Amino acid sequence: MFGASGSGKTVMLSSFYGATQEPQYRQNNLFHVVADDAGQGTRLHQSYLGMKNSARLPMSNHFSATSYSFSVRLKDEPDAKAMKKKPFDALRLVWHDYPGEWFEQNVSGPEEAQRRIDTFKSLLGSDVALLLVDGQRLLDNAGEEERYLKALLATFHNGLLSLKDDLLEDGKPLVEFPRIWIMALSKSDLLPNLDVFKFRDLLIEKAGDEMADLRQVLAGLVEGSDALSVGEDFVLLSSARFDAGKVEVTERIGLDLILPLAAVLPFERHLRWAELKLLPAKVGEKLLSGAGALAAVLVGIKIKRPGPIGPVLKFVGLVLSQEVLNDAAKLAGDRLQVLHAEALAKRDYLTAALTRFKIDLEAGEEKRIFIRSLR
Repeated sequence: MFGASGSGKTVMLSSFYGATQEPQYRQNNLFHVVADDAGQGTRLHQSYLGMKNSARLPMSNHFSATSYSFSVRLKDEPDAKAMKKKPFDALRLVWHDYPGEWFEQNVSGPEEAQRRIDTFKSLLGSDVALLLVDGQRLLDNAGEEERYLKALLATFHNGLLSLKDDLLEDGKPLVEFPRIWIMALSKSDLLPNLDVFKFRDLLIEKAGDEMADLRQVLAGLVEGSDALSVGEDFVLLSSARFDAGKVEVTERIGLDLILPLAAVLPFERHLRWAELKLLPAKVGEKLLSGAGALAAVLVGIKIKRPGPIGPVLKFVGLVLSQEVLNDAAKLAGDRLQVLHAEALAKRDYLTAALTRFKIDLEAGEEKRIFIRSLR
């Protein structure tokens, strides 16, 4: 998640995790979100409760980056034998939090400079990147939004360009790279009349050239640059509603889309690019290594796990036909709803969770808080 200082990254992280620990969330979902580092989980939950109960915002991160790893663990299924036929039994989300100042000002010295390089190498190993546009800054520049938007995009453009030589080994383009860059409006509660289509149109009208320039810089970092979406997906996000002396953490926008965006959007997009023959062989092998596992679960193919997860993913990818993979990626509408209902009836929680993620993305589009690329 890329954002300038004060854009809401740290608050969003605490709000995301804290909400998953609420009794109602645990009751209404088929999975638990567990922090792999218990200490990190406690600190995030503490920050969330500070907002909820005392209107106290989390401390901003000004000096170092932290990666937070969460396991999305399914509730126990009644049939253990059935679970063994699934190619995997958990998902993992890694959320990178870093100082926004690293894009905006010079670092303090060689040690911080190296930390910045190491951090961005980790960030560039992600599947999805969200680039935050600060809703408060848009309000502050009402009528002259281009001043803020052009400066924001230029900051990321120049920051990435300055790091290019450090990020590329021997100047070779990266295979592992976030290929879906979503434009995200943080603090969207401050702009209640701005739906995601108006947000998209505002960005394109006021800073379309700068978005194109950013894509050009990113394309220069990645192998197979045709398989790259920059500023084609848009989402509205809000961690809570902030009133004088009170933070309504239950009034959130878009944060429930974070897991679906991380879990199934890359799966859908990578397979579409493969179908359009936009993926060079090396890139396709990397991006599609886990596609078969997700497809097998979504369409109900039963494959026994013979060993460690890694080899299984490769095995599943080899045995499923392109037709089956594409079918799983394109599941939508009534058929998706039927598969989800059938999975719930069978208490097949893994299939139910993944089909629910796809349904959530469709619901986000219907609520006009999410736009997904048509390419």
